[in-house]
Amino acid sequence: MADPLFFGIVLLSFGLAGLVKGLVGLGLPTVSLGLLTLFVDLPTAMALLVMPALVTNIWQALMGGNFAMLLRRLWPFLLFAVLMVHGGGHLFTMVDTALLERFLGVLLMIFAITGLIGKVPVIAPKYAVGIGVLCGAVNGILTGLTGTLFIPGVIYLQALGLPRDQLVQAMGMLFAAATASLGLALYMNGLMPVSLGSMSAMALLPALLGMAFGQWLRRYLAEDLFRKFFLVALGSLGCYISLA
Repeated sequence: MADPLFFGIVLLSFGLAGLVKGLVGLGLPTVSLGLLTLFVDLPTAMALLVMPALVTNIWQALMGGNFAMLLRRLWPFLLFAVLMVHGGGHLFTMVDTALLERFLGVLLMIFAITGLIGKVPVIAPKYAVGIGVLCGAVNGILTGLTGTLFIPGVIYLQALGLPRDQLVQAMGMLFAAATASLGLALYMNGLMPVSLGSMSAMALLPALLGMAFGQWLRRYLAEDLFRKFFLVALGSLGCYISLA
């Protein structure tokens, strides 16, 4: 863990992931997982993302002034997204890691394709709770299995028709809650040793610096163009991971 090359890879990965999050409001766990799994196994990558993802998404969840309202509306979805992480974490110990890494690549491609298409379903209010419970459960299982925090949770939140600021805050709530549960699941399954926990804490600094730079850069770049470039790159990375 003290290898300078490995340390540099971790810092660069989270710096780039923070930059993307600062520019488009999401992508820190997605980008960091995709990059790290090129160099380390999936359990190590999942453990490393816990602290940067947790702290940055707690900040995102608390900003915006809609926390209480969103919690009242989304608590069944969030509850199952948290609880089922542990089910996914239990399955994680029973499935071949190489297979899960390929599955992660497929999820990255799905996320990129749905983002590029730009069309999401619309959920009628009377079905929102039931579909939310189902989406939360699936999201939690996939988080425990692969470390991804967004499928199908982000699609569900978009389908609710939330205004942009509420959507960003709701995604922060989902990501923060799922990351905290993931960290606990990894620890309970013996996949979060002290050395990785310390490295994860150190990775927080480049993630925050990348976020700050991304937020500054957002004023000078066309966000929509960058988002499309990011999705194409992410889909290509997912394709490489799934076929490697």
